[in-house]
Amino acid sequence: MKSESWLPTLWGEGKEMRDPFAVMRRQMDDIFEDLTGAWRMSKPAKSGLLTPRIDISETDKELRVTAELPGVEQRDIAVNLAGDVLTITGEKRTEAESKSGDKEPMYHRVERSYGSFQRTMTVPYDIDPAKVEAKFKDGVLTVTLPKPAEVQRQARQIEIKKAS
Repeated sequence: MKSESWLPTLWGEGKEMRDPFAVMRRQMDDIFEDLTGAWRMSKPAKSGLLTPRIDISETDKELRVTAELPGVEQRDIAVNLAGDVLTITGEKRTEAESKSGDKEPMYHRVERSYGSFQRTMTVPYDIDPAKVEAKFKDGVLTVTLPKPAEVQRQARQIEIKKAS
């Protein structure tokens, strides 16, 4: 029977992750990919670090950023819009692990992440910070950013004609 180590490896799991140069190359690729997109944002962590997963959607009238923040309390989250940069910061705190007089538990595997996090993205429009709304329910943060009126007027559906 094959035994699986409960201890984490230095570079993560999987064949690629054992090579520090492959890890560095993937990180560099992520940096250059971030620079080329309309939305600049940090990549979700592949090494188990605490980085919330986000969805970004758009309608004619608004942009919406939805972040999964399981185990995070609303009081530990901050949303900031400075110019064209939207930042979501927060902290996932560890649970109270020792009960009156109990010894600290000995962990065999730790896969859950705790600590501070930050996601930063560039918004493609000048948005009035007073009109931005943020709601938090069931571990999901939804930030709604209304598009400026001039951007809303510019957007229109283009008819696609059959080529002859």
